[in-house]
Amino acid sequence: MNKAVIMAGGFGTRLRPLTMTIPKPMVPLVNTPMVGHIVNLLKKHNFNDIISVLYFQPDKITSYFEDGSKFGVSMSYVHAKADYGTAGAVKNAFEQLGDRFLVISGDVLTDFDLTKALDFHIANKSQATLLLTRVATPLQYGIVMTDKGGRISRFLEKPSWGQVFSDTINTGIYILEPEVLGLIPYQEEFDFSKDLFPLMLEKKMPLFGYIADGYWRDVGNLNEYQAGQSDALKGKVRLEINGIRKGDVYIGENSTVATTAKLKGSVVIGNNVAIGEHSELSDVVIGDRSTIGDAAKISGTTIWDNTAIGDFAELIDDVVCNDCQIKSSATIAENVFISDGCTIGSNAELNSNIKLWPNKQVEDRATLSRSLVQEEKWLRELFSDARITGLSNIEINPEFGAKLGTAFGMTIGTNSQILASRDPDLVSRIIKRSISSGLSSVGVDINDLQTMSIPQTRQELMTGMYLAGFHVRRSPRVPGNTDIIIFSNDGRDIPISMTQKIERYFFGEDIKRAHYDSMGKIHFPARTNEIYVDRFLDSLNNDLIRNRKFKILMDYSFGLASTIFPFILGNMGVEALSLHDYVDAGRFHPDPHIEKPELDDTGKIMRSLGYELGFRLESGAEKISLIDERGVWYKPMRLLSIVTKLFLETHRHLEPYKIAVSIVANGEIEEIAKEYDVEIIRIRNSHSAMMEATRDKEIKFVGGAYGGYIFSDFLYATDGMFTVGKILEMLSSTKIIISQLDEQLPSKFQHLEEVPCPWDSKGTVMRKAMDHSSGHKRELVEGVKLFLGSGDSVLLLPAKEKGAFQVYGESTSREQAIAITRKYSILINRWKED
Repeated sequence: MNKAVIMAGGFGTRLRPLTMTIPKPMVPLVNTPMVGHIVNLLKKHNFNDIISVLYFQPDKITSYFEDGSKFGVSMSYVHAKADYGTAGAVKNAFEQLGDRFLVISGDVLTDFDLTKALDFHIANKSQATLLLTRVATPLQYGIVMTDKGGRISRFLEKPSWGQVFSDTINTGIYILEPEVLGLIPYQEEFDFSKDLFPLMLEKKMPLFGYIADGYWRDVGNLNEYQAGQSDALKGKVRLEINGIRKGDVYIGENSTVATTAKLKGSVVIGNNVAIGEHSELSDVVIGDRSTIGDAAKISGTTIWDNTAIGDFAELIDDVVCNDCQIKSSATIAENVFISDGCTIGSNAELNSNIKLWPNKQVEDRATLSRSLVQEEKWLRELFSDARITGLSNIEINPEFGAKLGTAFGMTIGTNSQILASRDPDLVSRIIKRSISSGLSSVGVDINDLQTMSIPQTRQELMTGMYLAGFHVRRSPRVPGNTDIIIFSNDGRDIPISMTQKIERYFFGEDIKRAHYDSMGKIHFPARTNEIYVDRFLDSLNNDLIRNRKFKILMDYSFGLASTIFPFILGNMGVEALSLHDYVDAGRFHPDPHIEKPELDDTGKIMRSLGYELGFRLESGAEKISLIDERGVWYKPMRLLSIVTKLFLETHRHLEPYKIAVSIVANGEIEEIAKEYDVEIIRIRNSHSAMMEATRDKEIKFVGGAYGGYIFSDFLYATDGMFTVGKILEMLSSTKIIISQLDEQLPSKFQHLEEVPCPWDSKGTVMRKAMDHSSGHKRELVEGVKLFLGSGDSVLLLPAKEKGAFQVYGESTSREQAIAITRKYSILINRWKED
């Protein structure tokens, strides 16, 4: 076997501005393009017949390698007409792939022993072998699980932390038999990890994973590029470095180094380079035909070809691309990235964390102080599910909003109609306007609902009049943060594929502004509230509710529901005593599950008035909490059990059907459901997962762990107002009293502890948890849920937004639940140290 396919079509969006003029595989590491190092590795292991699959800026690669002869290989090319995905791209070369072949990305840094991997593949008679490695933070990669013999049993492409069942990842290097190509459709989008390998698992074809020894790094962003360059200089990855080696210094042909120059650490100097008198270079790479002036001080920096560094200039931990001039006495602070053709004037100062696009000029003695340090948060990714969260007016500021708006607009296309809404606070108002400005600038029309609750916005999207929507709010979890939530055209959160497209435009900045006459317009729909109220009332049996003659307490948490829900309650004949029933953005009320409502006076009010029920809507109107006539606030898990029971009891006529509940919910749900012909589906603990569950038409109800519920006949998302109405309807139908139901339902005790765990250890802990639970009954929906017998269980769930694990111990006794939790907290502390 000597044939290999190099995937060399990457855009390199997150490596910009380094990739403004070259494709990602051509970005140099120690003066050789990344794809050049891949060719050297392939040649070392006798893969001499190479096909490069090209898409973005193909001429840069073909002109460099030509037919490959000067590199000791045979190089041919396949040009993709469109982005057909990873497997689809390889399919384009099927006429040249009649024998076993290897697939490798052209933009990774690795020194894997490919010969050993090939031997493993042959010995196991595998149809496809994935080369695997272990990494500290596996979130950005495909997770792969194998049995002891290496046969793949499961994998997930770019999972959430709760789905990181191992720290063993897919490196994107595959050894394939030619028969596998028959599973890949021609000139259709088809991916190895998302499509081909799951299909092979389904067909029970021999699919193996080989854990390779050696170095591997995905050079996916600017920080990873610098880290890869540093590792190459330190010899952590075995690469061929051009030049004559003198200790830790490599010097290319026709290069001169002044006798008074000081070279410290590892230094790589290209061909035809001149290093000036009294200059100091420490851990640097200097490209071909570049010059370093007298007394220049350069540390931890990469300088590409044809660049001149002036006398007395100082650079620390930077990257300077081709054809740049850094003039005398210029000072460039750390983490600055300068693209091709830029000029930095004499005595100019560049502050930290700045990126310069091609051909920019900084005048003499100027100080470039606009730091992008606030946007460094977004170097890896923008989204958590369909939500972007950051510090109000710091990380999420008007400039960020406008940039996001243009990226959003480019994704959905010009002349599109989108829906916008916001919370009443000032920051939400400013950010919504800035996003709208960005959208308008690329020719997208905005229909502005102004201050409107999220459930109403989702309901409006269900009219089919809009291609997408967004809402800006003050975070219900952290009052100093702002959330931006983006919706698809049916009111659900946008899928991952769309978030990735938005991120590509955001980081790449390939923005096409609309012509003056084609700018997007802003409209203000007038009948949104009327449409919502009509659909709300049409979805419930209002006569049934009126006959019950409810008297309830209603706490609006100073939120937007106070502007519409009193009218709805009145139409249903509900007498309500309202609290906090006006909009006040300054009166922050968090999610009901975060606040401890039992500490307020609501219980006293309930007992004194003799009201049957009280509800608290969180200010965003998506979630509720509930208090009964005894003044008892129900914890979210218990409330989920009660609402589930009411739903099952009032929907027997739909049986058989399904309901979905969070993996975090306790086992009371299964106990309650035993007397009904209903299937319980466990889902990930997120609102996005709840909405996704409703795509299954057999799922009629989705219960969250924190007071959010979806009644899919009404809306594909949580709506606190409708939840209140639905509970009143179900109580009217069954004539059940909540407090009596609470006493009748089975009870389980759940104890939660949070165990600190460094981000870099999370994958290791998950792998240890998988090994520990092997052979036992378990659920792998999110995290690892292990069933211990006698109704006991434990859920080990990696926290999404901090370095910690959440341990949920569950039992029929409080003491046992605590004991289980503490046992597994101790195990996590042990595993993270291994």
